[in-house]
Amino acid sequence: MSTPLPVAADADERPASLTDTWTGRRRLLTALTCGIPDRVPINTYEMPGRNEADWYSQQPSYAALMKYIRDNTDAITNWNARINGDETPGTEGLFESAHRMPIETQEERHGTRTRVTQIAHMPKGDLRQVYEHDPSVYTTWNIEHWCKSMADVDIALSGPYEPYTYSATDLTARQEELGEHGLIMSSLSDPAFMAAHLMGFQDYTMWLYEDTEHFARCVDILAERVLQNLSNQLDAAVVDLYRICGPEYMTPPYARPAMFERFMVPHVRAMTERIHERGGYVRLHCHGRIASVLDMFFETGCDGTDPCEPPPDGDLELYVAKRRCLENKVSVWGNMELKVLEQGAPQQVRDTVRDMMDQAKEGGGFVLLPTAAPINVPLSPQTEANYMTMIDTALELGVY
Repeated sequence: MSTPLPVAADADERPASLTDTWTGRRRLLTALTCGIPDRVPINTYEMPGRNEADWYSQQPSYAALMKYIRDNTDAITNWNARINGDETPGTEGLFESAHRMPIETQEERHGTRTRVTQIAHMPKGDLRQVYEHDPSVYTTWNIEHWCKSMADVDIALSGPYEPYTYSATDLTARQEELGEHGLIMSSLSDPAFMAAHLMGFQDYTMWLYEDTEHFARCVDILAERVLQNLSNQLDAAVVDLYRICGPEYMTPPYARPAMFERFMVPHVRAMTERIHERGGYVRLHCHGRIASVLDMFFETGCDGTDPCEPPPDGDLELYVAKRRCLENKVSVWGNMELKVLEQGAPQQVRDTVRDMMDQAKEGGGFVLLPTAAPINVPLSPQTEANYMTMIDTALELGVY
């Protein structure tokens, strides 16, 4: 079990247990705990740079950029404990339960994409999901979600519940590869997001408003499973940082602030407390409009938030988010939008980084972070050049 580093009491304090050498690990931890490092940390989101097993490290068109990232930024290796269990074809654990349900799977080609159709035979009926993937794009498209109605949700939760068990057999290799260059981060989903993601987004919002109490019962069931599975995951291994994903499903205009307070705050707080007890830190991941719910972020006890998108995609200027977060000892990670890196001119990238530094550098507690990562191959030369420009500009302007 890891031991938590001391949280900086003032903005200019740094974790005292670290050496005087500014490594990527020390730099990120100092900013995460709202201290002032030697310079603003630079992290490239889901492109870690120091993980041979990562998808980006396997793509030849990304090789030059990945080397640049390794040499010049502060790494975060994305790692999740492996879920143990029977790997018999045609069975799968579903809905935060390790119990293996029979599943029929069919694959068919549609051009460069592979379409996968699955039929899950649950105790109260059958459910169907359809998704597609393409080797040239690092994502999955959901064509049909498991549930299309509230009745389907009841079917989904009718299977026997067994908590997951986890193994961390590959963690040591990832830690050795990373060294002192950065942090290990695991990603988690909160219970409300897991409930919402049972359905397509339109169906989810109709469910949320048309039968809020049914949605609440589903969230409560999943919350018990999430906390048990989180405890089991922490028993297997505790890493530096945990990113909780899903709060954006409960932000305006999709949900009212009162719904965020009801369905997000208590469950994320419970997850955060459990992680803190074991020595990990928590970063809350939320795209979109956060102005009306930012104070509720602080109620969860999280240590940081990302990606703090600027208007019009978000509804808070970076300097406002930074001021409010720093007052509550919460670090800010953001807010370079991927569309600028993919579509912008080099001068636009430089100007954007300069503006971010002007708004958020002062007082520490800030990490420069893109709001997303490219998902296509081959990587375009424009995107590659803009990432390098972002890094160079941040190294120049981010020194304290």
